Amino acid sequence: MDSGTRQRSTAEQRRATVLRTAIEAFAERGYYGTSTMDVAKAAGISQGYLYRLFKDKEALFAALVDHCSDLLRESVAAAAASAPSTDPEDVLRALTASYDEVIADRALLMILVHAQCCAAEPVIGEAVRRCYAKQVEHVRAVSGASDEQIRRYFADALLSNVVVAIDATAVDAPWARTLRT
Repeated sequence: MDSGTRQRSTAEQRRATVLRTAIEAFAERGYYGTSTMDVAKAAGISQGYLYRLFKDKEALFAALVDHCSDLLRESVAAAAASAPSTDPEDVLRALTASYDEVIADRALLMILVHAQCCAAEPVIGEAVRRCYAKQVEHVRAVSGASDEQIRRYFADALLSNVVVAIDATAVDAPWARTLRT
């Protein structure tokens, strides 16, 4: 192939591009406030082509939840591998530090928050449940932690979600300091 010939992306490559760009689009205004035209424009494709890649907006958002779930699992795997020991508490501390870095990217965090808010939509609700199931089982597998330790890890992570989502780190008040500790 000569260097002047443009190679077309496969549908799978386009789906991946759409999912990467859809994070920003949906993070800003959520599932209900973002149109498929917004997502198509952000991805640099036509709305018609978007519908060839994803059946409908609900399927697109569910695929986005799955994509974010994959990103979280990759982060957990890397953090577990870097833990100072295999002690479950050490592994969970490494996972917590990694998760705090991941949600510092508010876009991914906001996808998770918006997904929970629209989990009443059947396809999205199933994607959210699938995400939690995969996360819990992956954390269990890499940490060797007990159910109680895993529950505490997720409880703290969900509180971290709130702190970051409402920007409580910018608030100098007793309630905000309590949530941050």
